[in-house]
Amino acid sequence: MSDFEQKAKKAVEHLKDQLKKLRTGRATTALLEGIQVEYYGSMVPLLQLGMINAPEPRLLTVQVYDQGAVENVDKAIRTSELGLSPQREGNLLRVNIPSLNEERRKELVKKLGKMAEETKVAIRNLRREAIDVIKKQKDASEDEKKRNETEIQKVTDKWVAEVDVVIAAKEKEVMEV
Repeated sequence: MSDFEQKAKKAVEHLKDQLKKLRTGRATTALLEGIQVEYYGSMVPLLQLGMINAPEPRLLTVQVYDQGAVENVDKAIRTSELGLSPQREGNLLRVNIPSLNEERRKELVKKLGKMAEETKVAIRNLRREAIDVIKKQKDASEDEKKRNETEIQKVTDKWVAEVDVVIAAKEKEVMEV
């Protein structure tokens, strides 16, 4: 039972992590954290090559530790699907986060809906697996099995509602001008 709840919680946590990486017009360090940079022949997370800060609501800065990696970090940010253009000042990269136009906001809201539905489907699949385990128990009475199924449904409803809350908050942030 608690195993099911842990897995459902992890599904919601994964959704929250994914949402951090969405560009919403507001600067957040999580936006750049996942970018991979070619560094001496191997791909390295940007976090290992520099310090990312958000000094202003629409500005990110990346203080690159190694002078030789600045060009590669710049290139990685430019070629990422985020559509950002950093400006170089020595080892410091300034990344302005442009505000989103109405069309892009609506696209993001659709994408949020898709992400929410994928998470809900994952939670429902976990519910189905948990109920299958309960049905296969030979030493439990029918009443006990029914009680456990009801409890699993309550937990499912709780986490599906949490997904709705998380997505609603992100939609509000996306639609903010």
